[in-house]
Amino acid sequence: MAVNKRHPLPDDLLQGRKRFHAWRNSRPQPGGRIPPSLWSVAVGLAQTHGISRAATVLGLNYGRLKKHVEAAARSQPPSSEPAFVELSAPLFGKQCQFDLTNRAGATLRVQLVGFDAADVATLLRNFESDR
Repeated sequence: MAVNKRHPLPDDLLQGRKRFHAWRNSRPQPGGRIPPSLWSVAVGLAQTHGISRAATVLGLNYGRLKKHVEAAARSQPPSSEPAFVELSAPLFGKQCQFDLTNRAGATLRVQLVGFDAADVATLLRNFESDR
C-alpha cells in the first residue's frame, strides 16, 4: 500500500498494520481466521480512524470489519460517566430548577435563586462524589 506523503499514517495505524503484516507472514498457508486479538486491534482502530481507513490500511474487508465494530458497540455496557451538563448564563433573576441522579441512584431536586455558576459546579461535584 502506498503511503500518502501529505498525510502520513498515525503511529497506531502503523503499529496495527505491522501486527497484521506479521500475522499474515507467520501463517503456513494463506487463509484462516483472524485471531480475536487482531480483530480487537482492528475494531479499536476503526473506532478511532473510521472503518474505511482502518480496513484499507490493515488490508481487511470493509463489511467484515464493520460487523465486528457493530458487535463491539452492542456488547459494551452503557457509560456510567455522568452526562455533560451545560449551565448557561441566566437571563433574568438567576433562577433555575433541575433534578440530579448519581451513580448510586440517589435523586436530588434543586431549585436555585440568585446562584453563582461556580457554586452550582461545586454542588454537582459533591453530589456525584457521594456514592
